[in-house]
Amino acid sequence: MALDRLGTADAPRQLFASTPAQRVALARQQFFEEGVRPSGLVGEAVIQSWMRCSRTHADRQRVVSFDAVTPSRLHTTLARNRELLDVARHELAQMEHMLAGTDCRVILTDRDGVVVHVTSQPAGTHQPVLRQTARLGVNISERVVGTTAPGIVASTGQACTVDGAEHYYDVLCHMQCAAAPIRDVSGRLAGVLDLTVEARRFGFDAASMVALHATIIENRLLQAQSRDHLILRFQASPTLLGTPLEALAGIAPDGTIAWLNNAGARLLGRLPEAPDDRDVECLLGHDLASLLRLGRREAAQPLRLASGLGVWMQAQLKGADGADFRHAVAMPEMASAQVDAPVAIDVQAQPPVALAPTSETPPTETLREHSRKLIEDTLAAHGGNVSQAARQLRVSRGTLYRRLRGWRDDDSSAAVD
Repeated sequence: MALDRLGTADAPRQLFASTPAQRVALARQQFFEEGVRPSGLVGEAVIQSWMRCSRTHADRQRVVSFDAVTPSRLHTTLARNRELLDVARHELAQMEHMLAGTDCRVILTDRDGVVVHVTSQPAGTHQPVLRQTARLGVNISERVVGTTAPGIVASTGQACTVDGAEHYYDVLCHMQCAAAPIRDVSGRLAGVLDLTVEARRFGFDAASMVALHATIIENRLLQAQSRDHLILRFQASPTLLGTPLEALAGIAPDGTIAWLNNAGARLLGRLPEAPDDRDVECLLGHDLASLLRLGRREAAQPLRLASGLGVWMQAQLKGADGADFRHAVAMPEMASAQVDAPVAIDVQAQPPVALAPTSETPPTETLREHSRKLIEDTLAAHGGNVSQAARQLRVSRGTLYRRLRGWRDDDSSAAVD
């Protein structure tokens, strides 16, 4: 029966299989020999991968070549993924420490499936395939090595596991792998985090572990890539803030939501495709000025979203150069203007309530204007002393000098126009 007739009414009846290995063997028989879609025997992600691979890889018994890319391409790939590697370094080291007593390997690939990080401890002699694949520069994408967990994630963007004979090529039949995606601020795939073991089973929930650490890396990448954004952290429980379960959102200077992490998307609903529909007040129920004031508070504040859901929220204002003004302390004359300005919203209030704007931060003020005013007021309070102002704002003098020089150039350009 041809593959274009998979799943038709005349497909043979599935036989009973009592073990995972038997189910996979039956699935391979139905798919590769009988042309029948083996639904219920293996996951849909594996079936779809088999279908893609069958169109490009005819011989499932052939020896797969796990060649690394050229040194020049590897150098370019590592340079292109430097930001991802920097934010992932701590988690990768922590995972390797936790898994030191196992035969598992931690692998990080770029969006194209090229390995950019692998566990420093080499695979053992009883892991011949891992010894070939777990190397920097090796391309383990689906188009090169067939069905694998990282290959499926790179192709679909969805987390998955692939066990034993679920791999397309026979040479990989003793492998078990679990992988999860890492996305950037644009929502595109930035990399794939993978756990792989050979000639044994994981012995723990590898899918949950890799998903947890991929989420942590993704959250750090989103924040690292945010420039001139107001970063919001929120959740229904304040105890979840600062954990992998916290929701994150990046607010652009024009008052629109630039990005959401997965937890944020679940709390707010998926981010609309059209930028015009991403207005922060429409989606969150609070204007930009209200959210900006949250950045002056260390503790999480209770707010009610536009949907009526009560959450706890923190805000962090990051400049275009990455400077964090969350800890900036208002000068006495600045603070006096804020005494009567409400910051928190009672979570018991029925309708969403917008916070009252103050003269310090009018509703139409952008994030860039807010940070400029904060710096200028602090400099004025210190008589123009950049060192004292930088100490007050907890940023470097170089950061202030760059900001001042940039504003001076902008003002000069505006005067010429």
